Amino acid sequence: MDTNLVAGILLPLFIILMLCGMPIAVAIGISSLAAITVILPYDLIFFQGAQQMFGGINSFGMLAVPFFMLAGNIMNHGGIARKLINLALMFGGRMPGALAHANVMGNMLFGTLSGSGMACTAAIGGTMAPIQKEKGYDPAFSAAINIASGPVGMLIPPSGLLILFSIVSGGVSVAGLFMGGWIPGILWGLSVMAVAYVMAKKYNLPTEESDLTFGQKMKVVLDSIPALMLIVIVMGGIVGGIFTATEGAAIAVVYSLLLSFYYGTINRKMLIATLTDTAVTTGVILFLVAVSSLMSWIMAYAQIPEMIGNFLLTVTDNKIILLLIINVALLVLGTFMDATPAILIFTPILMPIATQMFGMDPIQFGVMMIFNLGIGNITPPVGCVLFVGAAVGETRIEKVLPYLIPVFLVLLLVLALVTYVPAVSLFLPRLFGV
Repeated sequence: MDTNLVAGILLPLFIILMLCGMPIAVAIGISSLAAITVILPYDLIFFQGAQQMFGGINSFGMLAVPFFMLAGNIMNHGGIARKLINLALMFGGRMPGALAHANVMGNMLFGTLSGSGMACTAAIGGTMAPIQKEKGYDPAFSAAINIASGPVGMLIPPSGLLILFSIVSGGVSVAGLFMGGWIPGILWGLSVMAVAYVMAKKYNLPTEESDLTFGQKMKVVLDSIPALMLIVIVMGGIVGGIFTATEGAAIAVVYSLLLSFYYGTINRKMLIATLTDTAVTTGVILFLVAVSSLMSWIMAYAQIPEMIGNFLLTVTDNKIILLLIINVALLVLGTFMDATPAILIFTPILMPIATQMFGMDPIQFGVMMIFNLGIGNITPPVGCVLFVGAAVGETRIEKVLPYLIPVFLVLLLVLALVTYVPAVSLFLPRLFGV
């Protein structure tokens, strides 16, 4: 078997199909089928291909992804975001640009529940944008802060992407990844708040002193506690070994459903729409996972990860430079590709290079990769959070980008910390022994 021929068919064809505008899952499937003809005789192609695709989704752990998605959708449609925004407004009101800080804190709080950058950006931004506009905030500035803090949910658990990385990577501890995502996720949010604070001082944006009485403040806190308890229940159960990530996801669905009925913010029609949306999205993700599993098998069979690793070592054997190259590659890929397919495709290629050649902990690599792809989510031309945030904020992307540039620079500094300081993502997993 000519491994160079396999790589020469698989990767260029995949890139060409993507550039032609073909859906990523279809592009992966077609390029994989084309490459598999070089590896196997014709009578085994479809049998082996189907077997690898089914094997990719035949995983108990994979059930956690649609369950957490459903829990996030119930929270989103069930009006839970409003409770968290009230809490964020109460704590962020004393700073210049208070509504921007409340937006960031709202995304951080809701991100822990939804695990979706787009859901956070739509739910929190949709509520905050009219309030900010009424207070005289530039819609482009408001949208930029909302967009910049939207992807925090990809890092702060429970995150579907962290679970997906665990599955694709061959079983990296979900509990470890969950604990590893906390500090980088919080640093992301604080970084955006720091930039928002500087901009707020520059543009003389107002504070929002709360006129709530002590009793009203306590009511805001008490209203938000049931929603925040979801984090405690799921994280405590998984880290404490009481239940698995999949069981925790099912518990999250039941709890979020009960919570929505408790708040009285969901009805039968809304629930049916939520179930339908989740089913459609799950179908897309499962197909993507299936074809990506086939591509990963072909790449492993053709020793493509080893080829790429050896090529990188011919460029330099300096760990710092090689990790910089990997980060730059992920940043560029993230501007063209959504996080889910990027994790499915590039984890089998890049993880062995980082972990086996450089000794990077798999948890650190997973957090670094998702942080990197989160930046891609807010970067043109394909950043999905960027487009959602601009639409919700009723502004144009070209107006938002000047406000986003300082955020990019600060986030790149945090990414460097995640990459080169292991304790940033490993302190909590080591502390809790997961």
